[in-house]
Amino acid sequence: MEYTKPLAQLIEFFQKFPGVGPKSAQRMAFHLLKMPLGEVQRFSQILVDAKENIHYCSTCFNMSASDPCEICTDTRRDNSVICVVAETKDLIAIEKTREYKGLYHVLQGTLSPLDGIGVEDIRIKELLTRVADENVKEVILALSPSVEGEATSLYITKLIKPFNIKVSRIAFGLPVGSDLEYADEITLAKAIEGRRVID
Repeated sequence: MEYTKPLAQLIEFFQKFPGVGPKSAQRMAFHLLKMPLGEVQRFSQILVDAKENIHYCSTCFNMSASDPCEICTDTRRDNSVICVVAETKDLIAIEKTREYKGLYHVLQGTLSPLDGIGVEDIRIKELLTRVADENVKEVILALSPSVEGEATSLYITKLIKPFNIKVSRIAFGLPVGSDLEYADEITLAKAIEGRRVID
């Protein structure tokens, strides 16, 4: 079926989102077109505001409208523990458990030579600077149990060992190959609680 050009462009744009196929894109496009114009305008303004105001924290590289971010500036948090995650969405998943009270470091990816993502492409150097400069006693690796997550964890462990601080890994009651963002709060809470030291 041929769509009118503006509708076709809208459907095509929605398909650019991860996990959105042609049918889902079509449903979203039709839903948006049924919304009142005022709501659509408000939605477009929210998108523009988010894009203009959300940046990376210069300390932990979490997405935030403030720099340093709300987590880095929270004096109630334990600044001797840093939890390393791949993306902000993983940080959000852990925060939902309300179990972890330390700081974070968002790598903004994992090592993946096949995709051309090397050590210089993610925030490992900045993590090492924090470990060297701050009063850090433990680094918790909370990376997905994928091939890339495992490789990144091993690489970081090797680099941090000379600092003589505890390096632990969250326990995984998660299926291998799954992503942290899709895990439920109880599973993630248990994984944080059951983390183990890497020898």
